[in-house]
Amino acid sequence: MISRGYLYKLKPTPAQASLFAQFAGVCRLIYNIALEQRRDHWQAYRRATGNGISYVGQARELTELRRDYDWIAAVHVTPQQQALRDLDRAYQNWFKGIARYPSPRKRGRNDTFRFQGREIETRSLNGSWSEVRLPKIGWVRFRDTRPLRGKINNVTISLASNGWHIAFSLAIEHEAPANIAPAVGIDRGVSNTLSLSTGEHISVPASLADLDHRQRKAQRVLSRRKRGSRRYAKARRRVAALSARRGRIRRDWHHRASFDLSRRFGTVVIEDLNTRNMTGSARGTLAEPGTNVRQKAGLNRSILNQGWHLFETLLAYKLEEQGGALVKVPAHNTSRTCFACGAVDSRSRKNQANFVCTACGHRDHADINAAKVILRRNTASMLVEEGHRASVEARTIGEAKRQTGNLRPSGRGRC
Repeated sequence: MISRGYLYKLKPTPAQASLFAQFAGVCRLIYNIALEQRRDHWQAYRRATGNGISYVGQARELTELRRDYDWIAAVHVTPQQQALRDLDRAYQNWFKGIARYPSPRKRGRNDTFRFQGREIETRSLNGSWSEVRLPKIGWVRFRDTRPLRGKINNVTISLASNGWHIAFSLAIEHEAPANIAPAVGIDRGVSNTLSLSTGEHISVPASLADLDHRQRKAQRVLSRRKRGSRRYAKARRRVAALSARRGRIRRDWHHRASFDLSRRFGTVVIEDLNTRNMTGSARGTLAEPGTNVRQKAGLNRSILNQGWHLFETLLAYKLEEQGGALVKVPAHNTSRTCFACGAVDSRSRKNQANFVCTACGHRDHADINAAKVILRRNTASMLVEEGHRASVEARTIGEAKRQTGNLRPSGRGRC
């Protein structure tokens, strides 16, 4: 059983679009009120009742709130309960240390609400359009770009710069086939988004750079508009539209690239990179200001424009669906290590594209050489030679195909 999300563009009537905005606004209000209660009144609540604030207690208070206010009762109860569940999950993630403290939801950024799968119904109209029945809203048309499959767990309605969308969360029966395809190493970069150990270069569409330039120009126009004016709202919509278009182009490219790689290769080896740390600001503090701040900002923008983390996320689940595995290896000195002799020397990389080993004279494209080193690091001999911990994939030579990431030396559990 695998979980997948199918996204479609909705075509609501003006009345339905108004209901969408009403549903999203009420759910956002319920989330923010519950957050304020947990953040500011939990101590008084504990002293009065002896218990902490939980989802169950807040859901009980939601029932009373719906009884007192008709405009809240006009919105279906399930999306409001889902908002409380989202807040409870956000607190649990914060307690575990895997997420930041929950923040209030804002209009224009968090226009979304969710139904449970058993409450909705779909039907096909023709080859291009279908309809979905939403509680207290009715039948809404959506552009049917691919058929639904599996069981619907939940349905999320969200607003983007180009209109309302619906996302179906599906549970699909699936058994991964045996994958005996070859392995490949991938080096992620800025000039070349993906460089494969096979000698291939794959890069994001060039149109992203042009859209980035147009978006920054639109942001400068926005900064000169008076906040709250109609011209400010128009400029803001322009920036949002360009940003959303960039995101759609990038996601589409990453989906196609990751799907192609998952079909061609059984094991994909990449560097274990922390993109958040790599794109941190170099501004520093007033006492200790940073250096080369503008250059670092440009590098950060280029890295984020490639979408390294998005590619890793998509590739991981697509490989799992095909019976393959995504393996991460240490990233230290991959661009300075010679694939032929293993010598490590920063002088071997003459420039961004050329690699000439100072020890053995081996010549190759710098990114291709790094991709070959990354692939080789998934073998026990290379890891032991460089002093790194060997992964299960390396020690068992392909027997742990379904494991992802480097495991402990004992082979028990994940890192």
